[in-house]
Amino acid sequence: MAESKAKSARPPEQTFEEIKYLKQLIEHKTPVRVKLSDNETVEGVVEYYDQRFIRITRTGLPNLFIFKHDIKYLFEIGSRV
Repeated sequence: MAESKAKSARPPEQTFEEIKYLKQLIEHKTPVRVKLSDNETVEGVVEYYDQRFIRITRTGLPNLFIFKHDIKYLFEIGSRV
């Protein structure tokens, strides 16, 4: 019986690591670069997030709401990639 339980065990659908990371970026006002699915790059600070999008605040430019499904990747400016 122990084998059947092990086989049916699924990994969690939500680890909450994304939420922790976004909160950290917001708290520290860490500048980020976001690469979008159309290869456009946007730089700014994450000010807000929810389940479907993030809000990027940019200096001297309009703020952006970016849907998460349009993001290829995001990294901290100044970090080694």
